[in-house]
Amino acid sequence: MITRLLASAAAFSLFASIGSAASAQQETFSAYLASVGQKARAEGVSDATIANVFAGLTPNERVMALDRDNVSSSGSTTSTGFPSMANYIDRHNSRARIDGGRSAYRSLGSLAAQVEREYGVPAQYLVAIWGHETAYGAVKGSFDLPRSLATLAWEGRRRDLFERELIDVLKIADSGIPRASLVGSWAGAFGNPQFLPSVYLRLARDGDGDGVRDIWNSRADTLYSIANYFHDAGWRPGQPWAVRAFVPNSADRSGIESAAIAPVCPRVHERHSRWLTVREWKERGITPMAPIGDDVLTALFEPDGPAAPGYLLTQNYRVILEYNCSNYYAMSVGLLADEIVR
Repeated sequence: MITRLLASAAAFSLFASIGSAASAQQETFSAYLASVGQKARAEGVSDATIANVFAGLTPNERVMALDRDNVSSSGSTTSTGFPSMANYIDRHNSRARIDGGRSAYRSLGSLAAQVEREYGVPAQYLVAIWGHETAYGAVKGSFDLPRSLATLAWEGRRRDLFERELIDVLKIADSGIPRASLVGSWAGAFGNPQFLPSVYLRLARDGDGDGVRDIWNSRADTLYSIANYFHDAGWRPGQPWAVRAFVPNSADRSGIESAAIAPVCPRVHERHSRWLTVREWKERGITPMAPIGDDVLTALFEPDGPAAPGYLLTQNYRVILEYNCSNYYAMSVGLLADEIVR
């Protein structure tokens, strides 16, 4: 996932004292862990696992600081009022990332076809997610997951979210995953695909048949798990994520604004047009620049405004957004996938 990696000085100052944070919560950290342990026990987690995972845990001030770091480094904006998509793609889809993706893709052999047969998702998309999340497994995070999640849940701003993830990481440990493996990002994501614990429990898959859903070390488990995530989110086999579109000044733009308000991440979706078939876009003078069926429903997206590259987005673009609700992320994943097989 896209996370901020540098904490601001102001955030460190605000949380310089563990005592002040505890006072704000009216509950000590140890008392909070005891209450979470009771809830986990009620959901079937063993006493031995709770004691082992929670042993010696203390709040992590850096995690609290990172959670409040609102410093933006998004760069210059365009006529749309949003940061430049072109600049973002240049930074994130570097030559090293593209070459690494091509190398990883070539090394899959029969695994690529095997995963696609089962889930309908071409392997280049799975490799692109892997590349964006952890640089193909090179950068998976080194924060202790139970400590990070316990800190975020105890701090309280998003307790419902992080307490659930904390209980779920206890369930993962109770399933036999070694305590030492429970490391990842400061916000609780882990493994090659950077799943949260709840996502791991629901969607991770054993791709190599060894009885363990090892998204830390197994390439097959990693790709099967990402593919299952995409399948669960509604991936449509046989459709691209988007196609580049030629949008001349003479194109008919009347009435293409979307009136729908997305229940999740509305600012992301409000940048897309309403859905029309490819045939209807062609009738308006907009030409897809790659093969796509005339009956496919698509939305027009011009991330850097008119006279810059435009795209006809399919439902599969929205599936990528399910992984990380950011147009910048989804566009960079889709374009990286295209480069991997170019």
